[in-house]
Amino acid sequence: MTETHPLGVLLSDALDGAPPAPDGGWHREKPWHESVFGIVTFTGHAVFCVPSEVDDAELAAMRPDGFGGAADPRVILALAGAGGWIDSLDVVLGARGSGGRPSFLIERPELATHPRAQRAAGLRTAVQVYGEPDHDDAVFVMSRGIGGLPELSFEISPDARGDGLGRRLIADARGLVGPDEPLLVSVTPGNVASLRATLAAGFRPIASVQLFRPEGRGD
Repeated sequence: MTETHPLGVLLSDALDGAPPAPDGGWHREKPWHESVFGIVTFTGHAVFCVPSEVDDAELAAMRPDGFGGAADPRVILALAGAGGWIDSLDVVLGARGSGGRPSFLIERPELATHPRAQRAAGLRTAVQVYGEPDHDDAVFVMSRGIGGLPELSFEISPDARGDGLGRRLIADARGLVGPDEPLLVSVTPGNVASLRATLAAGFRPIASVQLFRPEGRGD
């Protein structure tokens, strides 16, 4: 049995209504990926999964409190460096899997060259690509992401938006994991359409995340 990453445990507990205490503090956990790092912020508490060469004194000097300090752009810039890669600040939403089998989604490995799938492959592990059987309006990517938990990302073609397709397929994707297993989705707050569809599919906000990769730490 694979050991659950400590951050995965915290996210799963938060999904069940038991997030870390809102003490205004922070702590660090080991990275869940060999070359992708991140800051995860719950209500009033932050978790740093950062390279081992960044020591606690350096982090403390950045004043990364759990009341917003950990999301200060200067903190992520200091950790990634001027030449590093910094992702957008995302809302992390979660839901429990519905179990069983999806009604609409099937595995579509031929869509692995889609930009959404390629992005996931650079950030996560165990990537699998799904879509509908008869057309390519939707690409859904399942993988192991933040905290080692199952993470879903998706893209709906512009001409297929507006009729509830995203909401229906996001809800269907909950059948790709077991009924007791947490499933995460990370959405940029400005992507209102995706955020609304994810909420309508039964997911709820549990944290925020900002991923980064220092220069020279992988592709």
